Amino acid sequence: MIAVILDIVGSRSLDDRSDAQHALDDAIARVEADRPLAASPLRPTVGDEQQGLYPTLDSALAALTLLRLALPEGIDCRFGVGIGPVEEIPTATGGLPEGPGWWAARAAIEHTHALQRRTVPGARTWVIAHEAEPEATHLLARQANIALLTRDQLITDMSPRTRRLTYGRHLGVMQRELAAAEGVTQPAVSQALASSGAGAVLEGLRLLLT
Repeated sequence: MIAVILDIVGSRSLDDRSDAQHALDDAIARVEADRPLAASPLRPTVGDEQQGLYPTLDSALAALTLLRLALPEGIDCRFGVGIGPVEEIPTATGGLPEGPGWWAARAAIEHTHALQRRTVPGARTWVIAHEAEPEATHLLARQANIALLTRDQLITDMSPRTRRLTYGRHLGVMQRELAAAEGVTQPAVSQALASSGAGAVLEGLRLLLT
């Protein structure tokens, strides 16, 4: 099981934190409806955080890619992805997430934040395997992070429109339909996708989902 922690980038500077939370919840619900990949979908926990569980690393990374594309203008998120056992401790108010997978996810989101603040402003996602996991799992996490650095930079550099176009193309929407929805020409859609690296993001999604 793969544990994911999400937080909102710059949440304290948002004009309307409540509206931002509703917009984020809507984006998560949209992704879950279009591609139901989560074992336990992302849900608010405390402050600006959300937590979710995914059955595989591929499903987690695909879902988070789609969520980044689906986020509305003005809202951005970062993600910590943890590999390791997870459990739920019963409490009077429900289950309390616990276990090495969650500890790894916490370390991962802290690392993402550090990267974003220092050397890689476009970084939004990091994967960490708990120390008790086998070496092969740690290698898998390292390989994922290499790809994530590039994927995140491509999406960070996209305009809100290009993110919407990329999301639509993943769902199989034709370019002419996307152009009509955006009020632009089909060649403008084609140019936006070609110049933004959307093709690489879409191919990565295809590989994660096959």
